[in-house]
Amino acid sequence: MTKANKVLFITQEITPYVSASEMADIGRNLPQAIQEKGREIRTFMPKWGNINERRNQLHEVIRLSGMNLIIDDTDHPLIIKVASIQSARMQVYFIDNDDYFQNRLQTTDEDGVEYDDNDNRAIFYARGVLETVKKLRWCPDVIHCHGWMTALAPLYIKKAYKDEPSFRNAKVVFSVYEDDFKSSFSEGFENKLMLKGITKKDLPELQEPFNYATLCKLGVDYSDGVIQNSENADQSIIEYARQSGKLVLDYQQPDNYADACNDFYDRVWEAGENKEE
Repeated sequence: MTKANKVLFITQEITPYVSASEMADIGRNLPQAIQEKGREIRTFMPKWGNINERRNQLHEVIRLSGMNLIIDDTDHPLIIKVASIQSARMQVYFIDNDDYFQNRLQTTDEDGVEYDDNDNRAIFYARGVLETVKKLRWCPDVIHCHGWMTALAPLYIKKAYKDEPSFRNAKVVFSVYEDDFKSSFSEGFENKLMLKGITKKDLPELQEPFNYATLCKLGVDYSDGVIQNSENADQSIIEYARQSGKLVLDYQQPDNYADACNDFYDRVWEAGENKEE
């Protein structure tokens, strides 16, 4: 049995909480498949404003909520909610905040216009997940990040949280999808990213305007393995991962995807173990 038996999924979308899409369907089905293969899982997503809390039976976890995260010199309360997908015997944790998620849709508004604070929302989501996992006192072996909204998590795991017991030995996998964003993050984004343990030297590739490809390449920089999750994902990001010497899993057909991920987790774990010896 592999040592990598605990897998944390940090995802952008999961059905049935949001409409079906390639990413949302994988967010729903992959954790269940991995759990059925005998691994222990935890799954997180943002509590987007279009999620119906009553219908999906979300409830706040008081013991995990209550912390404030400072982003751009402003305090933002972290609210944790949870719901269960009974048929999968799977719990989903939701990261919520009144400013960033309540009464708002996913990454664009009703007119399809991207929210101008998506950069802050991505920072809040990544840090919110990691703080919650710390409170759970759970130590994942592999952390699988899905979607650009999760692309900052690898940086935080490997730098700001590297000495935390929950993340000290974790290996990170980043999945690249076709789903991108068209605008650029706001000026000064690099400064918003700063946290104890992170310096400007840790962000050598950051250039303004800070766009989708730059964000994903930052995710690649601090990951141990990269998966091409969409057939038409940006090939410049996949090629960047290859040239960086990262383990890369090519695009998989849906019927083989879960098995391929399951095997890839072991490859990433074993490569990390061998590197440390």
